[in-house]
Amino acid sequence: MGQASPKTMFTAADYLAWEPAQAERHEYLDGEVFAMAGAEDRHVTVAGNLYMALRQHLSGSPCRTFMSDMRLHVAAANSYFYPDVLVTCSALDVASPLVKTEPKLIAEVLSPSTAAYDRGVKFSHYRSLPSLEEYVVIDLDTRSTDCYRKGANGLWVLHPFARGESVTLASVALEIGAQQLFAEVPEV
Repeated sequence: MGQASPKTMFTAADYLAWEPAQAERHEYLDGEVFAMAGAEDRHVTVAGNLYMALRQHLSGSPCRTFMSDMRLHVAAANSYFYPDVLVTCSALDVASPLVKTEPKLIAEVLSPSTAAYDRGVKFSHYRSLPSLEEYVVIDLDTRSTDCYRKGANGLWVLHPFARGESVTLASVALEIGAQQLFAEVPEV
């Protein structure tokens, strides 16, 4: 999450009219607007690697994969976010070119400044999406991935994948190797 803009309260309609004209993207959280800071190359590379793996895997299916410029509306939180990667298989989302509302999978690549927010507040809002089956957080520094899956009982269960382990995304039946996920990302 970026820096808060000067304390100006927006309605969702005001935000949607204002935001496309801005030079940088902004997330909207129940009246407050937050500028999205630029990401480092490791972040963008890992998000791109995941996007490409999902895109190729889901080619020819009704599911679509989107990267960081696709806006996601979380109505229960009166919020709009820009996840690093999302997958939707919803006909409603296919018909909506600017905003998605029914993701099956959301992935965020952690940055030091946003890690707590992505694991906490953002995940709590994402969990309110009835369509969401998996939430994935990728830690660049440890090269580990935490996958939260919604069980049949509605409870979210953590499936951790350590450095070097393949990541299993059950919602889309994809296993992606660590070498593919972190391809072209130097060790720090």
